Amino acid sequence: MTADQELSIAHHFADLTDPRIDRSRLHELLDIIAIAICAVVAGADSWDDIEDFGNAKLAWLSTFLDLPNGIPSHDTFRRLFERLDPEEFQKGFLCWIEALHEATERQVIAIDGKTLRRSFDRAKGKSALHLVHAWSTANHLLLGQVAVDQKSNEITAIPKLLKMLSISGAIVTIDAMGCQKEIARTIRDRKADYILALKANHERLFEQVVGFWDRACARLMKGPDFGYHREWSEGHGRDEFRRCWATSDLSWLEGREEWKDLKSVVMVESERFIGDKLSVETRYYLSSLENDAKLLNESVRSHWGVENSLHWVLDVTFDEDRSRIKKENAPENFGLLRRLALCLLKKEPTSKRSIKGKRLRASWDEGYLQRVLCGNAGN
Repeated sequence: MTADQELSIAHHFADLTDPRIDRSRLHELLDIIAIAICAVVAGADSWDDIEDFGNAKLAWLSTFLDLPNGIPSHDTFRRLFERLDPEEFQKGFLCWIEALHEATERQVIAIDGKTLRRSFDRAKGKSALHLVHAWSTANHLLLGQVAVDQKSNEITAIPKLLKMLSISGAIVTIDAMGCQKEIARTIRDRKADYILALKANHERLFEQVVGFWDRACARLMKGPDFGYHREWSEGHGRDEFRRCWATSDLSWLEGREEWKDLKSVVMVESERFIGDKLSVETRYYLSSLENDAKLLNESVRSHWGVENSLHWVLDVTFDEDRSRIKKENAPENFGLLRRLALCLLKKEPTSKRSIKGKRLRASWDEGYLQRVLCGNAGN
């Protein structure tokens, strides 16, 4: 194994606990992990794909892996990832991503959830796996994820995810499910700022905010307590005009002291033109930031990058929504393989191809695959 490859694989997953009994260990744990990562980067979407990749690339893999008994079977890959502790596996993932991640001033971290739709198991009464992601919008990297307990929801998973991450100085954006007082407190305790989407599930608070902006519009929102910003974007057949108003005058808001360090209430109005059709949407937010409408507008807009840059790519390029991997820990662990592959491919700078194109090239070109695995070290 080269120094770069060891840094990227063995180093980050060295502390994994092998769940197999001694007599069944015909293959090295890190060999199995390394083959799986390489295969998923190069286009594998199933255990059979991973075995086929291993056999096709046996000569190359033998240059840096021990492979005492050749390439493991698809059943060996399946059984290992079904039993592997997802939390331990994620620690290795987070260690690797931390090495790739370049924190930027006031970086936006978008928190959002995604369901692996076919990961349910009716025979065992297991519902589909739902994951909450933390996405760095500037670096296009997944910083972490937490599986939502079947008897719980995102409200309990989000604080757990936030406590896993180093978010000091960041702006955390969350949709309406995460607009909770304790989540706001957790973010501030972690020395980050929040922008929380407010909807009618907070009935009284929502009514106050909507009523305030209705009245404020009549006064044309002038004065130092108000901020205003507008921007225009176009592309992919869609034009969008976004206007953002923010106020630091919260004297009218009942219960404001219950939201830790709440400093502004925000309204964003979006007008989208798709062809000759116009749609208008108004959204409201609570934030610990001052009434800097430009910063707020840009942060809110960047939040939706998690849908296009993560969720959409996982479904379209990695075919996640149609994956039938469902037993034990396998859905969560294979999900981490996909997400690690996506992050590595996004960080590889020499190819300007799409993620699909990069996966194809990685399947053909072993030198390119090695660069992807080594991150920036391969440049």
